[in-house]
Amino acid sequence: EEDIYRDAEEIEREKMLLVCETGSSEHKLSVAPEMDIMEYCVKEWRGNTPVAKRMKKGYEAVSQKFAFIRRVRGDNYCALRATLFQALSQATQLPSWLQSADFTMLPEKLLSKYDWIKQWQLKQKLGRKMGEISDEIKEYLMLLKKKWKNISEIKAANERQEACDELFKNEEEEYSLYEALKFLMLNTAIELYNDDKNGRRVPVFSWLLFARDTSSNPCQLMHNHLNQIGHSGGLEQVEMFLLAYTLRYTIQVYRLYKYNTDEFITLYPNDPKEDWPVVTLITEDDRHYNIPVGMCQETVL
Repeated sequence: EEDIYRDAEEIEREKMLLVCETGSSEHKLSVAPEMDIMEYCVKEWRGNTPVAKRMKKGYEAVSQKFAFIRRVRGDNYCALRATLFQALSQATQLPSWLQSADFTMLPEKLLSKYDWIKQWQLKQKLGRKMGEISDEIKEYLMLLKKKWKNISEIKAANERQEACDELFKNEEEEYSLYEALKFLMLNTAIELYNDDKNGRRVPVFSWLLFARDTSSNPCQLMHNHLNQIGHSGGLEQVEMFLLAYTLRYTIQVYRLYKYNTDEFITLYPNDPKEDWPVVTLITEDDRHYNIPVGMCQETVL
């Protein structure tokens, strides 16, 4: 796995952290067990540089709301991993967009309209025929629906959490889910692009998404951005909005390096729909995302 954000030593150190107590690399956890959030902060930020002080203040603020942190494996699927893990771990029903009868026909439908989707890159494999791409993405979409349905039917929160932990130990299934999410993001982007061209109202982030030289249309977005996620790059800020719109979830992010500014807590989208569930992430740099868990009880002084 290529990682453009961290050096080799840091990646290796993280891999060691994410190996289960058994010591077997076959049981790597994509999402590490809970750790006290302030213990994590002290461990990560020992110095007294201005950056370290800001991070400590940020973690202190987050610790007023959340008791623990779960470290997420830092490859370029990181944002997808953290968001999907949170969404599944608190899922109590199957989202409406996963319930549509023609959901799994989406690859076939898009490929019939847009020939350039044949160049979609799946799991580092290139040069598939159209039918092969369609069939493989369909399998990923079916897996996403099945896993979401199974986990959402688990009533006890602790059992649902255990099911998520188990799913995110299975690399083959886990990475298949991310490929499904990426394709759904492409579908959302195409819908937004067409809506704008047809004079329909679109969210502001959609203009920004297609204002970039590297993604002026969905085809460029696929080639230069979505195809790279998980391989040579992660999600950029504007693509966090696209992910939120795709899942119909509000993604709330504590951005620690923005502590003491209006952007410390950022919402994707910033005008969330009232009926969208909320997942919360934490980041030090808008590149790597971890998961705060264990909401603290609100107290009145």
